[in-house]
Amino acid sequence: MRIVAALGGNALLERGEAPDAEIQERHVLAAAEALAPLARDHELVVTHGNGPQVGLLAIENENDPALSRPYPFDVLGAQTQGMIGYWLVQALHNLAGLDAACVLTRTVVDRDDPAFAAPSKFVGPVYDTPTGAHPDWILRQDGAKWRRVVPSPEPAGLVELPLIRTAVAAGTTVVCAGGGGIPVVRDERGRLRGVEAVVDKDLTAALLARDLAADVLLLLTDVAAVEDGFGTSAARPIHDVTSEELRARRFPAGSMGPKVDAACRFADAGGALAAIGRLDDAAALAAGTAGTVVRRHPA
Repeated sequence: MRIVAALGGNALLERGEAPDAEIQERHVLAAAEALAPLARDHELVVTHGNGPQVGLLAIENENDPALSRPYPFDVLGAQTQGMIGYWLVQALHNLAGLDAACVLTRTVVDRDDPAFAAPSKFVGPVYDTPTGAHPDWILRQDGAKWRRVVPSPEPAGLVELPLIRTAVAAGTTVVCAGGGGIPVVRDERGRLRGVEAVVDKDLTAALLARDLAADVLLLLTDVAAVEDGFGTSAARPIHDVTSEELRARRFPAGSMGPKVDAACRFADAGGALAAIGRLDDAAALAAGTAGTVVRRHPA
C-alpha cells in the first residue's frame, strides 16, 4: 500500500514552545516513532508543515543588519525543507534503520492566482495585539491571538514528481514537498522563478497523493478526529463520512478547514481512503479504524 502522510505543525513545535532545535528534534523523533511501523510495511511518503519555522526565519531576516533586504519566502521555504527534512530522515534512519531521503520540492502555482492579493496563510509566532509585530506585515486573528499572514496560492503541480516516484519505487521512504513546497511560477518561456508565498501543506499533500496514485492520505494533527460543532458544548467527533457530507459542514479556515478540503479532494480524485487524526494513531488511521475517515461519495 502506498501512503502519503502529512505532519501538522504540532509535530515539530507546539504553540507556546521556544523554537529551539533540541525541542523540535524531540518532536521529530516522536513523529518518526509513529511513522516507522507504516514505513516498514508500506511505501511511505512524508510531507510536513513549516509555518512556525518559516516565520522564525522571516523575523531573523527582517532584523539582520547585514542584509539590505530580507530573503524572499521561496528561499526561506527551501531552507525549512532542508532543515526539517534532515531531521526527519535522520530520525527515521536512526530509529528504524530505514532508507530515507529528502527531496527538495518545488510547487508550481499560477502567477495570476487571486491569493497573492489576499494573504491568508499563518506563519511565525502569535502576538497579543495586532500592533505587536513588524509594521509592514499583515496580521489576522488566530484564535485569541494575532499572527502574520502571507499569500497562499493553489498548488498546481510538483516539479520533482518524477524523482519522487522513482525513489518510492526503489523502496525509499521519501520526505518531500515540506511546507507545501517551494512556490514557483512559469514565465512566458516556461522558465521557473520563485514567488513570495507559502503554499498550504495539506492541499499540496492531497495533490502529491493523487499524482503518486497513493492508496491512503493521512492528515496528522493534534486532535483525535474532526468535530462537528467544534468549540461548542454540542461538539461531537465525525468518524466515517463521505466527501459530500463533509463539504456540507463548515470548519475554521486557518486550522481544520484545509485538512478537510484536502481529504475531500483526495477522496473525490479516486483515493481509497483519507483520514484526519492524531499522529500517535497513524497506523490505526491508515487502517480506517481511528480518526475521521473520508471516502468518496458513491456515484
